[in-house]
Amino acid sequence: MIEFINPSSEKPYIHFQSLYQEALENNQRGVEAISVSSYSQEKSEVEARYVNLKYIVGNEWIFFSNYNSPKAQQFESHSQVSVLIFWPSINTQIRMKGFISKTSTEFSDKHFKGRTKEKNALAISSNQSQVIDSFDEVAENFHQTLRAMTSDTVRPDFWGGFSFFPYYFEFWQGHENRLNKRRVFEQQEDDWIERLLQP
Repeated sequence: MIEFINPSSEKPYIHFQSLYQEALENNQRGVEAISVSSYSQEKSEVEARYVNLKYIVGNEWIFFSNYNSPKAQQFESHSQVSVLIFWPSINTQIRMKGFISKTSTEFSDKHFKGRTKEKNALAISSNQSQVIDSFDEVAENFHQTLRAMTSDTVRPDFWGGFSFFPYYFEFWQGHENRLNKRRVFEQQEDDWIERLLQP
């Protein structure tokens, strides 16, 4: 589930919320899963991965991760990202382009406090994406951290939120005979320019 806070009244956001509600009504699993693509300047490669979108605050889209991970380093050096959502229950694909940065420490702290102890133990104990000798090592680190945690455990500096602000939306809705509808919204200064694309 995605939590909407002070939802934007701009056209692409209204359209997104309408499709999101339709997906929920059609029992879409993993409705919060989004694919985020970033650019690695070090490798001259584009990489993509799924993350769980937790909040949309106004026009700010927020997920959480380890700040030492490869994707975090890529966001730091190249702040433009591409985001993809697919909800097969309503045959809808949503593409976005935006700019990404870290959320405020206050927002990250608040989210961390609201998570389960187990999720926070993993966030603390995992050196995300680092090579390991065995999965047993990961499990042991997790359980040691979990046992050591108290009600006073605070969010580590290396874990927190990322926010991206879309400047481009494409809503693709599939139909029979590939007569697919493609509706685009692109931000130009303070306005959203809307247009339709060929299938």
